[in-house]
Amino acid sequence: MMNFLEKRILKDGVVAKGNVLKVDSFLNHQMDVELLEDIAKEFKERFKTQKVDKILTIESSGIGIACMCAKEFGVPMLFAKKSKSINIEGDVLSVEVESFTHKTVNQVIVSKKFIRPQENILIIDDFLANGCALQGLISIVQQADAKVAGIGIVIEKGFQNGGKIIRNLGYQLESLAIIESMDDQTGEIFFHKD
Repeated sequence: MMNFLEKRILKDGVVAKGNVLKVDSFLNHQMDVELLEDIAKEFKERFKTQKVDKILTIESSGIGIACMCAKEFGVPMLFAKKSKSINIEGDVLSVEVESFTHKTVNQVIVSKKFIRPQENILIIDDFLANGCALQGLISIVQQADAKVAGIGIVIEKGFQNGGKIIRNLGYQLESLAIIESMDDQTGEIFFHKD
């Protein structure tokens, strides 16, 4: 049975040239706040057995989703910045991350004071493609001697290897919609069925 997110993707998602899924009308440019609330509730349900001390995402399109999740879990939200800014003082945790979407490599940083050793960090992001951003966030959590409580992804591109890589590392990875294939000629989107 199709879930609420898959229905919304079929209704408002657009398959652009090069098999790029555009969800900017409701998820990562203009945001449907009620949908984000539903996404946060679904992640709360899927990670209800995990202790979560903090939500971590990467700037910028994961921030809105992560904020709603933080509210749902009753914990702070932290986002990794894609460049060193003058307002980050002291020790930082950092890693290089390749962006699939933007075809760039960014230095991703988090101030060390915001992730304490032994904290349980739930990583949230909007898309999972090749897994580079997630591996970067996992590395930051590990550098802090904290624990990855789980990983919540809104849309996973199942035809790319990121999900397989992350699952093989042994983490609880929950993707709300997994796209098996898309057709930029017809605009069709096909979801993974369990």
